[in-house]
Amino acid sequence: MSLSARNPEYPIDPLFVERWSPRAFTGEPIDEPTLFSLFEAARWAPSANNAQPWRFVYARSGTAAWESFFGLLNENNRVWAAKASALVVLVSRKTNLRKGDTVPTPLRTHSLDAGAAWASLSFQALRSGWHTHAIGGFDREKAALVLDVPEGYHVEVAIAIGRQGDPATLTPDLLARERPTERLPLKAIVAEGRFAFEA
Repeated sequence: MSLSARNPEYPIDPLFVERWSPRAFTGEPIDEPTLFSLFEAARWAPSANNAQPWRFVYARSGTAAWESFFGLLNENNRVWAAKASALVVLVSRKTNLRKGDTVPTPLRTHSLDAGAAWASLSFQALRSGWHTHAIGGFDREKAALVLDVPEGYHVEVAIAIGRQGDPATLTPDLLARERPTERLPLKAIVAEGRFAFEA
């Protein structure tokens, strides 16, 4: 798909513009060493107090766990995610046991830190010839039950991983959305000295 709509205002590494979230996948299997290289990249993400609250639970297509993960997605996402090579559920720990403490304290940045890990995974996927698509449309409560997520953890997002496929395989409504999206201009997200944005 064309990246022509993505024009950085300042010089950046092409990686940041080239990463996007397709829905058309080939269904090609992903082996564990390749998948784990993506998790390895996520492992090195920054986090507050080095808490590393992210946890990734995964199923590869064709394995015993796949149907449980696939069943968590809403109907619209199951339409295209059926050809993903792996589904991942990202979970974050809501507390942190600081060095020297005996009682965990709330970790206010758990979701932010998990997001940094997800971004690292996504960029590594692109560098490795794969694509990712974060999925918000899934049953988080059911995911916590099905995946045995304990108390004190927050189910963040599901992630589809796969080789980019032919967009023509998508339904017409999904095909219309199958393109890299633009971003807000810097002036809409960056301000010096005070919050100076439109409400």
